[in-house]
Amino acid sequence: MAASTTRVRGPNILVTGTPGVGKSTLCSEVSQRSGLEWINVGEVAKEGQFYDGYDEELECHNLDEDRLLDELEERLKNGGVILEYHACELFPERWFDAVFVLRTDNKMLYDRLIQRGYSAKKMEMNMECEIMQSILDEAKESYAHEIVHELSSNTPDDMESNAERIAMWVELWKHDNGVE
Repeated sequence: MAASTTRVRGPNILVTGTPGVGKSTLCSEVSQRSGLEWINVGEVAKEGQFYDGYDEELECHNLDEDRLLDELEERLKNGGVILEYHACELFPERWFDAVFVLRTDNKMLYDRLIQRGYSAKKMEMNMECEIMQSILDEAKESYAHEIVHELSSNTPDDMESNAERIAMWVELWKHDNGVE
């Protein structure tokens, strides 16, 4: 079942994908064009210290999902939000009107992760995730098929096209749902 269309400030959108595919760049651009509030889940977790430990092997904090979800639910309840995160299965289906999964060519992703200074283990895990289209599959399993959209994110032209496409989708959603 797709999300409710009773949102008073606009649709809620999830932008997800493997680290390095361009989520932050796209969300920033879509937020500017559409007026949606951009929420980076990683930043919310960091600011609120929504952690319950650290995973040495994965080189990342373990999320306290309950506390994080409580915080986010309050922020998404009236709509008008573009939420960015590298995973999607932890968020309730009812939160979103659309889910956009960014995908990137493996060579480009490898270069981007190298530039970020990822360890060999972390790079391997993220590359495997992209090769196996794990996040796309999670999105298709977690949300109604009709709200999940796969977008190529290789070039600046792709990014521009994706930003324009999503901004146009937001305007159409607002029109169809009587939101100004």
